[in-house]
Amino acid sequence: MLDPDSTRHEDLRSGASPWLSGPPRPASIGLDSDTRCDVAIIGGGITGALAAEHLTGLGHDVIVVDREREGFGSTAASTAMLQWEIDLPLRRLAELYGFDKAADVYRRSFKAVEGLIESVATLGLGSAFHPRDTVYLAAGDIGPRELREECALRSRAGLPGQLLDHATLLGHYGFDRAAAIVSPGSAEGDPLSLCHALLQVAAARGAKLIRGEAVAFDSTAGSAAVTLGCGRTIEASHVVLATGYVMPDCVHSELHRVASSWAIATLPQASEVLWPGPALVWEASEDYVYCRTTVDGRIIIGGEDEDDDDPDHREAAGPQKTAALLARLQALVPGAAPTLGHAWSGAFGQTQDGLPLIGRVPGHPRLLAAYGYGGNGITFSYLASRLMGALIGGVEAPWFSHFAIDRPDPTQS
Repeated sequence: MLDPDSTRHEDLRSGASPWLSGPPRPASIGLDSDTRCDVAIIGGGITGALAAEHLTGLGHDVIVVDREREGFGSTAASTAMLQWEIDLPLRRLAELYGFDKAADVYRRSFKAVEGLIESVATLGLGSAFHPRDTVYLAAGDIGPRELREECALRSRAGLPGQLLDHATLLGHYGFDRAAAIVSPGSAEGDPLSLCHALLQVAAARGAKLIRGEAVAFDSTAGSAAVTLGCGRTIEASHVVLATGYVMPDCVHSELHRVASSWAIATLPQASEVLWPGPALVWEASEDYVYCRTTVDGRIIIGGEDEDDDDPDHREAAGPQKTAALLARLQALVPGAAPTLGHAWSGAFGQTQDGLPLIGRVPGHPRLLAAYGYGGNGITFSYLASRLMGALIGGVEAPWFSHFAIDRPDPTQS
């Protein structure tokens, strides 16, 4: 876990992504006296924004606290491929937890993207947000047989998808791979614009945005409190920690680790170069690359991940990683012009089982946290906002344990 006392936005990402800030975000204010609210959300990135929109919609009095510009940390480094498919394939998740539980997790992830698509449309958020198919390509040791098994398990779970053989995949999408699963139900967007649009909605409902640094947390059975660096205190019925992998010391999981990923965006491509859909594309391998297009015809490709969260190393490796991603783009899409419009990198949290860590902080019943999203950042952010809304409303359900922060490591059992 990164140190919350010393980590700033520049430690979470480097370079420049192509995202726009969208509508003017609500003005943040300083806190000049102690105050109280129903829910204090620490962190104004996409998780905090989704939580603020949802909780204000439920009628809660909300304060969002961020020590820097909302959305300009890890959110600005996202490639915003909003997939319901999880980093760990359904067949592997079933090996860890059994088919029924694994299928339930996958269905909830599918419903999360479905719910987010509906929310964006209902609220009129724009944010270059569009439903998309995904193309899950054979890669490495994962070939047609393994993809056929995966597709059959998804069908058994009631999830959509179709297996394409090499000839069909090459003819329709232009990808020279042995096979692929094509599935509807995912989406793409501009993460920074989406974050700011959600904060605007929350602010219009009465949420306050406070500029300040949370330096101490207190939680009892009946209430919680946050002390800011200015010395002021926010008392709340619940505190939501939406600070990604920069969590206070009371939040810890053996399942979690922080890694680094790199991404590039080309200059706009000729329309005939782009594949149909335009679908989100990712590989069926552990160290996969992933790519999407933008509304102005750029290709975004990311990957080359490393289990290293040192920001100096991440920035120094940028040129080498950019060259590697351009080479992988040329191999995947030979007709693409290897131009460079943007190059950036960021830290991201991931877990051993590919599932997020969402829920009550053990020993602190009024503190809720959400992190460890892996490649499903915004999808799991949406899921977290709904799960936290239920917990704050007093709803408990057995399936919450799928994502509990204190769940055991299944690889050690």
